[in-house]
Amino acid sequence: MPPSEGTARDLIEAALGDTDPDGPLRWHVISVLCQRGDLESFIEARRLCAADTVEERMLGVDIMGMLRPFVDRTLPVLRFLAASEDDAMVLYAVLIAFGHLGDPRSLPSVIDLAAHMDARVRYGAAYALQHVLGDPPDRAGLEALRRLAADSDADVAGWASLGVSLRFLR
Repeated sequence: MPPSEGTARDLIEAALGDTDPDGPLRWHVISVLCQRGDLESFIEARRLCAADTVEERMLGVDIMGMLRPFVDRTLPVLRFLAASEDDAMVLYAVLIAFGHLGDPRSLPSVIDLAAHMDARVRYGAAYALQHVLGDPPDRAGLEALRRLAADSDADVAGWASLGVSLRFLR
């Protein structure tokens, strides 16, 4: 049975043992930490975001993207990573976290990453943009989403096109 009790650090150590970024143990731990929604979980996730390994940073970002009660503390960490991170998968995770949090304050970071050279990062931006545009939607954000809808990568273009369509169905 997957772990669901112990300290946040114990749970994180168990999650780091699951080497698959989409692994069931890893996401079970993330779910448990998010259900707790406590300061200990946030502090451990923030610690991971400053770690040396990509796996740790990705886990920290994935946890932070689900900790809505700490959005005011989470956004500065994620925005810092968006501006300073080199790894495309960590940037992708940051963008997915922005989308999950749905906070328009992340929009400048998402717009910046929408022009990234790696299609995985642009895909993350296409996902995030439709959730952080605000209401009424920010014009620069909509323009970035439209540019992504014409992306050379079919997955990026498809996801962005869906986002554009959904914005106009509201």
